[in-house]
Order: sequence, then C-alpha cells, then structure tokens
Amino acid sequence: MAAVRIGLTGGIGSGKSTVLQMLQARGASVIDADAISRATTAAGGSAIPAISRRFGPEFISTDGALDRERMRAAAYADPQARRDLEAIIHPLVGADVERQVQAALQGGTRCIVFDIPLLVESGRWRNQVDKVLVVDCHAATQVARVVARSGLKPAQVETIIAAQAPRALRLAAADIVIFNEGLSLEQLEARVEQVARGFGL
Repeated sequence: MAAVRIGLTGGIGSGKSTVLQMLQARGASVIDADAISRATTAAGGSAIPAISRRFGPEFISTDGALDRERMRAAAYADPQARRDLEAIIHPLVGADVERQVQAALQGGTRCIVFDIPLLVESGRWRNQVDKVLVVDCHAATQVARVVARSGLKPAQVETIIAAQAPRALRLAAADIVIFNEGLSLEQLEARVEQVARGFGL
C-alpha cells in the first residue's frame, strides 16, 4: 500500500508543532520543509554559491550564511529579487524533500507528514500531498499562546498572524481540521489519534 502524504499547516500558536510530535510518536515520517529551506541558506548551504553569483558576495555574511536582513530588505524593495531567490532555493528544497521521501518509503513508512507553514500561500504544495491537515484555533488564542511562550508583545504577534495566510483561506484548503481550542493535552492527543487512524497509523 502506498504511503499517505499529509500536508500539515496552521497559524503561529495553533499547536501545529504539538500535533506534529504526536503524529511522529505514532509512527509518521516527518519532513520539515522549513528546516530544509533554512539549511540551504545556512553556512555552507547548497544555495549559497548561486545566491552569491546572483546577488553578490555582500549578501553572504562572514560566517558563510545568507545575510537574511540584507536579503529581506532587497526582496522587500524589489519583488524580482524575491522571485530570483525562490528560483534558487525551491528546486534545492524540492530535491532534498524528494530524497527524504524516498528514504522514508524505503524504510516502509505508512504515512509521511510534510510540515509546511506556508502550504496555503505557496500553492505549489497542494498537488504533492493527498490530504491537507490544518490545526486551527481562534486568533485571540494564538496571540495568548505565543505571548506566553515567547515574551513577544500582543501587537507583534498580531503582525505575524496578519502576514500569514488568513484563517479562512487555511480552512478552505483543509481536508481535515483539528480545532485546538480549549482542549487539554489529553483531549488533543485523542483527536490526533482519531485522525491518525485514518492515515493508517
């Protein structure tokens, strides 16, 4: 039986990471697209030579990683710069994701969960997964959770939420929703267990 491929997403503070850990504990193979992307622009990362060629060596910091602040400013000022950066990074991420998928399949996994914060925004992920699982809660709950764990001010968290896909858009893209509002950890685990059974876990 082919492994089922799940795209997991959710806004900051929704509890997505907790759900991911619970699925992993039940035997899902987890592929973190964000971590793979970050690794390509870290010191010695596979995207660094091409970034240096396209944008210039001043975009590479002294430790050999992408100068994120400088790149953020450039991408903000020029949308083409952001597209060029994505054109460098996306194929590398795609190749690494595929390598990890093949390794998981060879290991006999029944379920692969792709942790994709920007699943709804990117558009390119939807046809690569069988189902989209969204972890959802009210915006006020997101703010309260993130303030409690990070020390950020509520207004800062609201800015982060505003920069992510609107909640309605995420829910519209979902095949399955875990509504993580007012649940104890045990109740959340029971809900994840119920969902995981549908994934063959």
